[in-house]
Amino acid sequence: MSWQKGIQRDRMDYASGPLNDKLKEMEGSLKEEDARYYLYKFLRNNIPFTCELFLGVRLFPFQAMAIKGMMISDYSMFVFSRGMSKTYSTAVYVLLECLLNPTANIGVIAGSFRQSKQIFQKMEDILGKPEAKLAKDCGVKITKGTDQWTMKIGGSRATALPLANGERLRGFRFNRIVLDEFLTIPEKIFNEVILPFLGVVENPVEREELHNLESRLIDKGEMEEKDRYVWPNNKLIILSSPSFKFEYMYKLFKKYENLILETADEKNIEDDEEDTSADDAYRLIMQLSYDCAPTRLYDQNLLKQAKATMSEMQFQREFGAQFVDESDGYFRLSKMAACTIPDGESPAVEVVGNPSDEYIMSFDPNWAGNTSADHFAMHVFKVLQEDQKVCLVHSYAVAGVSLKEHMTYFLYLITHFNMIGICGDYNGGVQFINSCNESQLFKDKNIEIGVIEIDIEKSENYHSDIISFKNEYNVKDKKYCILRKPTVNWIRNANELLQASIDHKRILFGSRAVDSHFDDQRKKNLPIDSLKWDTKITASSKGAKMIDFIDHQKSIIELTKSECANIEVTTNPQGSQSFNLPQNLKRQTGPNRARKDSYSALILGNWFAKIYFDSKHAKISKKTQDTFIPFTI
Repeated sequence: MSWQKGIQRDRMDYASGPLNDKLKEMEGSLKEEDARYYLYKFLRNNIPFTCELFLGVRLFPFQAMAIKGMMISDYSMFVFSRGMSKTYSTAVYVLLECLLNPTANIGVIAGSFRQSKQIFQKMEDILGKPEAKLAKDCGVKITKGTDQWTMKIGGSRATALPLANGERLRGFRFNRIVLDEFLTIPEKIFNEVILPFLGVVENPVEREELHNLESRLIDKGEMEEKDRYVWPNNKLIILSSPSFKFEYMYKLFKKYENLILETADEKNIEDDEEDTSADDAYRLIMQLSYDCAPTRLYDQNLLKQAKATMSEMQFQREFGAQFVDESDGYFRLSKMAACTIPDGESPAVEVVGNPSDEYIMSFDPNWAGNTSADHFAMHVFKVLQEDQKVCLVHSYAVAGVSLKEHMTYFLYLITHFNMIGICGDYNGGVQFINSCNESQLFKDKNIEIGVIEIDIEKSENYHSDIISFKNEYNVKDKKYCILRKPTVNWIRNANELLQASIDHKRILFGSRAVDSHFDDQRKKNLPIDSLKWDTKITASSKGAKMIDFIDHQKSIIELTKSECANIEVTTNPQGSQSFNLPQNLKRQTGPNRARKDSYSALILGNWFAKIYFDSKHAKISKKTQDTFIPFTI
């Protein structure tokens, strides 16, 4: 571990050493006003003591450093290893800030509303213990709305908001913004919505009056320039695990690093989104790997298993808190990022399709009844007819629920998206489609999925197979499903096709739902209470579930890209290629193990899209008929 101060001036306002030494030297009694002042400063500067006194929480030294860093700095970035209690430390900071600062107005924002609410849930857990009696006696009030959770302590408040509706954020003003899981926050919303919050101060008139008064005193020689009152700046607190170097977070990390370490005349603030901040803004970066934490914080068996099962690059990123270059996998993350629609543009994720648009579904079935099993994966692609492309706009990946739950979700997709084709894995797909057709769920809706039994395997028969598909294909009767047998030859061809589709941007990944599109999707009518899209769903209102459901779609699309990036190609002695997870990832166990089911469903969807587009342009060649009939003379 190393500590670099950089060129920034010291901020001793929160230093505990000098204050504690001064208090030790005091003798006699203090006036009540002075006693209150010094008690407040003592509590503010001695964070570990205050935490234990008010919250009954004992902090590790690195946690105390992080919380004090949040209080001191104007712009802070915390890049922590997995399991380094980012959410817990943030919850403690928010509570302390509200307790110690009567004007604190804190915005807690994350890529998903669920993550924002987790910080509040941690605060509730802390306040729910008997040891937190002093904090509760201060009058803590937490209210939980559909799309806003608020905690008030006196005149201070903290508000958790869903990020997705960027327009709604514009109506709030915060003097402290906490961004949890920064990797999931779009660059556009960060720059255009969140950062402008920091450019507006709460008391501009008071600041101007004091500045003019100080200027007159300086002109009279009664005060020096260096003695001007330094108003506290608004604060931005960023928390995240590290990213790949091609992602925006690393760019911001390096910008902070340069501003902290370089000399003033070397600062490159051109096009800096923080130009509106004061030149004396104090920045902080804390980058902590697992070996900076106390040994008691981590399960050592977990660490050993992670080292044995993860690749070196993955372990460095997840536990070493290091920014890494992207892997040399068969599918490049940077290229998939280039295929991702920028936030605010369309197509974006959808929970109900547009009736005038057309959609394709793919699925890789698995219904083992435990959370450690493979996912049952489903994808919905919007068909862009004019460009001959498809865009992934809806995804599902769940393990450990019953077959009926999967069938219910499958039915929801068919009835809420204008499906023109379905493609599934033959292994398990036959049983699943038959189960659906025979179920009361589908019979009540008078829906029966027809399967087109066609090979489409040999290149020399491709045209005739496409014509056969075109002849049998019937959207009105829902005879539009292909169950693909995963032969060795098809697997290689389908993976090469997906790689080419990514390279040439023939397959796209939908953007996050924001602004008016987010509001429009929230108002859609769907059976949200009967859908099981995540085994960790907590009981909440229908409105709150809709927000979580929309946020969840982007998360699963990102999971799909991550699964693709993990795929490696191996060749056996017979020359056959295998597309699979690396051996170290295949050895993982448990509910959070690496999987490839969403990748498999993506392969199927992309392959079916090609079949569909080719069939649209395929023409039946007319056979020449001879009109001459030979005869005997």
